[in-house]
Amino acid sequence: MGEAVRGVIVDHALLQYGTIQPENFKSNGTLSLLRKLRFSNIQTAISYVLPVSAEQVNLLQTMAKLHSFECLPLTASSLDIASREIAQTWSHISGTILYLLPNHDASPKITCTYFSIALDDEVSSVLRKSNRIYMEKFEELPLTICRLNKKAISNDVVTVGYIMKPSREEDFAKRGALPMCPTPNGLMFLPLTFELPISKQLEEVDVILHKATDEIVSIELNSSSESSYRIGYTKGMQELQRHIENHNDCFEVDPLNSIYPVLDRLKIQQLLLGLEDLNVGGRCKVRAPHFLKVNSFDEPDLVQRLHDATLSLPSIVKPQVACGVADAHSMAIVFKVEDFKVLNVPLPAVIQEYVDHSSTLFKFYVLGDRVFHTVKKSMPNADVLIKSSEKNGSKPLLFDSLKSLPTSTANQHSEGRDPCLDLALVNKAAERLSKRLGLTIFGFDVVIQEDSGDHVVVDVNYLPSFKEIPDDVAVPAFWDAIKKKVDSKAVK
Repeated sequence: MGEAVRGVIVDHALLQYGTIQPENFKSNGTLSLLRKLRFSNIQTAISYVLPVSAEQVNLLQTMAKLHSFECLPLTASSLDIASREIAQTWSHISGTILYLLPNHDASPKITCTYFSIALDDEVSSVLRKSNRIYMEKFEELPLTICRLNKKAISNDVVTVGYIMKPSREEDFAKRGALPMCPTPNGLMFLPLTFELPISKQLEEVDVILHKATDEIVSIELNSSSESSYRIGYTKGMQELQRHIENHNDCFEVDPLNSIYPVLDRLKIQQLLLGLEDLNVGGRCKVRAPHFLKVNSFDEPDLVQRLHDATLSLPSIVKPQVACGVADAHSMAIVFKVEDFKVLNVPLPAVIQEYVDHSSTLFKFYVLGDRVFHTVKKSMPNADVLIKSSEKNGSKPLLFDSLKSLPTSTANQHSEGRDPCLDLALVNKAAERLSKRLGLTIFGFDVVIQEDSGDHVVVDVNYLPSFKEIPDDVAVPAFWDAIKKKVDSKAVK
């Protein structure tokens, strides 16, 4: 582990900050990449060669402070001087240091000099160990770190190439879940980027972790009773998909076709019906909510169809498309049958039973063979919603479930018993769902019906953030789930 990359110094000229003001630093792609290093416990610094103007120094220091980088003044950019100063400043580090400089008026555009330093090592020995790598784009830095780490540590390290939207990536990374340096169980994470050819990056990757739903631009559902869809991905994701299809040795933590059911609320409802056989007489049940798919809210026999599906009002109405498109989370709670005709929820839609659940939601996270849960405040019972709606003419309650879920307050609870969770039953449901879906990492939500004690699974999603679970518990479980999936492939 001693030779792993432990520090990166980037000359300020590579940041291309120009006239960027401090309030815009967060949108700088280079700085975003450097934050990934910091989240990987790689010492990170922005360097500048003296002398520079006070204004420039102030700007660099502001930038560095905002992102918790160091700001490192050097007396010269030449390797012999700069490397000695870096080694002296970072004498507390043991490992490989990368020093990135612009290669002015030439190609490749970036020179990356790397050298090893050790605790109490003679600074003069640094120069004898230096090497150079050339890069065309700054985006090549994670790939460079990955290669150096594999060479220095062991080829037994499993490299996980991952792709997800930047906000999600940062959320995972800042909790230490996606380190570029090896984890205790031998994983190393490489952020894949569509700024570089995917094929070249995947040469360094052993397994792919993707949140493909972040890369969806369109989903077309057919209008028949069967669940089928045509998914449009971003150009970059299409390239990744083609590579996976054309290379049999390309291994995914969860294959693309395994996530397709969670895109479709009707398909999920149908899968949840299979939980019924877990139930034992005399105990509370785990089940799907009653539901009905509609292609139009103006169907002449809608009232009869609702009755046949054991649906009463209020009911919650959700788009059939569950994620990946802008209006997938535009929902409504409907109190009167006549209001379906003017309802502004995307079609086709799923009308779902509204379960009285004492305003309590249980969020479950499945990470391989580990199951975690947390408790959150949820929507009030139907009687409270009805009273609130009457003040507004009993109009449908419209909301975006990602932004404005109508949760209850302390004085909005109905009279009812506190929900009693049968954890053993839900763990069985988690195991069954894992097998039926073929997913390694997923989440689902459970509410407990007040009158019956039924455990109703109301939502399923892929690769959730599991941020409500303490990092020191959830993150190692996340790593173990991935490692066990890789190991299971090796023994087949």
